[in-house]
Amino acid sequence: MKSETLFLKMAVILLAIPVLALCIFGLPYIAKEAVNHYSLYLLYPVIIGMYVSAVPFYLVLHQAFKLLCYIDKNKAFSEASVNSLKHIKYYASIIGIIYGAGMPLFYLMAETDDAPGIIIIGLALTFAPVVIAVFAAVLQKLLKNAIDIKSENDLTI
Repeated sequence: MKSETLFLKMAVILLAIPVLALCIFGLPYIAKEAVNHYSLYLLYPVIIGMYVSAVPFYLVLHQAFKLLCYIDKNKAFSEASVNSLKHIKYYASIIGIIYGAGMPLFYLMAETDDAPGIIIIGLALTFAPVVIAVFAAVLQKLLKNAIDIKSENDLTI
């Protein structure tokens, strides 16, 4: 099991690197180039929303890393794992809310540029974290039920 979790830990780290590079190099470059095409009242809220959403993204990655560490220590069926999944659910929901609140800005940008693909990108940015939040909620509930059954069996034996 260690090799599988090691692979997943490396995947979590490899997910963090491009987003960090995007925050440091990509978003300022995009903002500099987009200033000529969009008005500032559209551009700044979108860029700020992307920076703000990076915080819960890294918190999700941290909780996922902690969950993988619990699995390594054979504590997968513990309250700590349930709490990690609960945090993942909340942070992913926050990301979905941030991008959902920004959808009118994506619409206005699409109107300005006459590019409906911007709306599709905004929808993908909104619904991907929502799917992750729902998946984490289902896993959290299943894990909680498994822990309850295990503790019940431990008490009867």
